[in-house]
Amino acid sequence: MKRVKEIDFFKNIREIREYEFGVFYFFDNLVISEINEGVLFGWEMATKAVEAAYEIIGRDNAIAYISNRVNSYSVVPTDWRKFYFNRHQLDFYSVVGNTQGSFASLILERMFFRNNIRQFSDLETAIKWSLSKIDEQKQVTS
Repeated sequence: MKRVKEIDFFKNIREIREYEFGVFYFFDNLVISEINEGVLFGWEMATKAVEAAYEIIGRDNAIAYISNRVNSYSVVPTDWRKFYFNRHQLDFYSVVGNTQGSFASLILERMFFRNNIRQFSDLETAIKWSLSKIDEQKQVTS
């Protein structure tokens, strides 16, 4: 699997935020994460990324999120409730991964995430899909 820095789209980067649990890449209306190996990704970590997204992209802009699962890690699926309780919104969410662990985690996340989660095996395909969905949404709202 490719990392964000290895693809041509990386030239569109607005900002990179590195945390002890992983790296978040911010583009126009798009956030891509690469969480570190073995992390149990929960609400406290997600809060840092959400605050950074609001700071960089803005609160009123549509946001697509791609979890580029280049490492094996776990997500606390019930923390999606905290995400919504705090009135956060992801317009589009996709997962890039092809390991058994990423598939199992995705099944749990689908139980708690309100919108559709798309799964991809290729990062560039996930980016194209996410950007097309953002463009569609912009056309509807304008």
